[in-house]
Amino acid sequence: MNAELEWKLANLPDSPGCYLMKSKGEIIYVGKAKNLKNRVSQYFHAYRAHTPKVRAMVEKIDDFDIMLVEGELEAFTLECNLIKRHMPHYNILLKDDKAYPYIRVDLSEDFPRIELARRQERDGARYFGPYRGATIVREVMDVLHMIYPLRDCAYAIHPDKPRRPCVQHQIGRCMAPCAGKVSRETYRQALDGALDFLNGRYKPVLDALKARMAQCAKEMNYESAAVYRDRIRAVEALLEKQTAISTNDADRDVIAVLHHDADALVQLMFVRSGRLIGSERFTLDGAGDDPAGEILTQFMLQYYGEENVPPREILLSTIAPEQDIVEQLLSERAGHRVYIQTPRKGDKFRLVNVALKNLRDEAEKIDRRLANTRARTVGAVEELADVLGLDRPPRRIEGYDISNTQGALSVASEVVMIDGVSANREYRHYRIKTVQGANDFASMHEVITRRLSHGLTELAERQAQGLDPRGGKFSDLPDLILIDGGRGQLAAAQDAMHALGLHIPMFGLAKRIEEIVLPYSDMSIVLDRRSNALHLIQRLRDEAHRFAITHHRGLRGRASVASQLDGVPGVGPARRKAVLKHFRTVEALRAASLEEIEQVPGLPQGVAAAIYRMLHEELDSGAGEASDGGAEAALDAGASAAPDMDECAAGDAGPASPSDAGEGAGAASPSDASRGAC
Repeated sequence: MNAELEWKLANLPDSPGCYLMKSKGEIIYVGKAKNLKNRVSQYFHAYRAHTPKVRAMVEKIDDFDIMLVEGELEAFTLECNLIKRHMPHYNILLKDDKAYPYIRVDLSEDFPRIELARRQERDGARYFGPYRGATIVREVMDVLHMIYPLRDCAYAIHPDKPRRPCVQHQIGRCMAPCAGKVSRETYRQALDGALDFLNGRYKPVLDALKARMAQCAKEMNYESAAVYRDRIRAVEALLEKQTAISTNDADRDVIAVLHHDADALVQLMFVRSGRLIGSERFTLDGAGDDPAGEILTQFMLQYYGEENVPPREILLSTIAPEQDIVEQLLSERAGHRVYIQTPRKGDKFRLVNVALKNLRDEAEKIDRRLANTRARTVGAVEELADVLGLDRPPRRIEGYDISNTQGALSVASEVVMIDGVSANREYRHYRIKTVQGANDFASMHEVITRRLSHGLTELAERQAQGLDPRGGKFSDLPDLILIDGGRGQLAAAQDAMHALGLHIPMFGLAKRIEEIVLPYSDMSIVLDRRSNALHLIQRLRDEAHRFAITHHRGLRGRASVASQLDGVPGVGPARRKAVLKHFRTVEALRAASLEEIEQVPGLPQGVAAAIYRMLHEELDSGAGEASDGGAEAALDAGASAAPDMDECAAGDAGPASPSDAGEGAGAASPSDASRGAC
């Protein structure tokens, strides 16, 4: 599980909604939840309890999105719409349209009836729903027949050929239009009452049911009272509005805006054929001081065009200025009439509120993310200053590490954090020049001496010229130095610094129990494992280690190839250096064709062919780099092949990867391997 996924899981809201599981940008599963925080977390925290299919799905998840709604039923219907739209791999066999029944009324009939339908068709009839299941639909239909005695049979009605009334008429649940017992006008009045109920006006029906229940209870007819009680519960189950779907086939966009600090957040929800099918969120940088209406106007004018054709209806959270002109312009772009509305009640208003709810959730996540980032950077620096007893938080922190193989090709790394954030362009590599063999103490003394000497010299030059010290390569001196190692390395670094007349705070980090080692003291500090200060210095230490290791591997590989080039006829020090300079990395030289090797300046074709044969004979025979046991002679022989520079090479390294975190991790990247050294 990646860090971004962990952060999203930790900041899920306790709200109903839908979640979209993703793998490499593709939606692989859509689900609904009454409580997103509990439901989504179960996928990752109860892994062993899952079925094999769910475990296979969870292994592929690298990201997820959520869409918040007002209630459980909305989440249910939105899930249905999203599945139909995206057809996720892990949903296809689990969902079916039959799970979402409707109530259908065909008003073109003389005596329309109320019936259950499994899908919505374009047949001119009115549809209500979908509902959570056929049981609820049948209970609702039963309530309607109890209050409004409409027919439920499919017989064709012929006024000139009346039929004998059925038992439904005899028990008072049908007006018997088939027998000519009711006129069209009277029947339509009852039908209008039923349609009002299906449109959300439940009060008359609830009042009638409660009155009948009370009457039955008064007469001690408790069985009948229980029946009415169940009918009342069925009606109340429908009171949960279904803003995730309506059945008027409307196409509309819902746009809401929310100010957040210096920026503005805009939520755009798409409703097509009455279904909420998706949403997008936009951040408008620097728009936090602009009026909400002006933001919406500018957003619509910039968003809608040939690629994003506006629908017939756009719902806004705030009235937009010059709305008539915007409507006219969008109508011209769309080729049909576009209406812009700012609803204040009803289902459309509820849709706008859903968009605002999603924006508020996003704003809270941004605030938490910023707070978490500050705690890991500036907050961690402030905590570290308190731990070390510094007068003020250090702005620039530098970390140092030494890497070598049995003392050969010894290199050092300098990595930098400014205000708790890695400053990759400030990284430096150093080739150890004065120390023979594996002597980390002397190597650290040399590195600190060279780094601070360069800094003092350049600082004096820039001050004499009236320039900002922070603009130089070395003149921006550190406020705090981290030495990767224990008391020996720290003491050597301290001696080097004091010899130059500097007194920069310095400490070491010993790997055994991750303890902070203080200079010239037997005391050490062990921080809480959850401490942001500890995490900060661990990141700095690991980055210094990675940067040194990758550069050392690059030099080692180059030296190995360089030593083999010495055995090729016609290759001397000048041509060897020209070959390595031309290809820059060992990998590039090994992968080069004969024609590419011939492009090296000053290299004859015959010598290029000999180099090509040497490289490919080596690969065919399975020979690789010199082993650790006998490599030192080869390394020493080829050490001079790497370019040697008077100044230290600046780095632009990326963040440390897990494979680079320890000794013996993956091979050096070309960007690391090709850097020069001091």
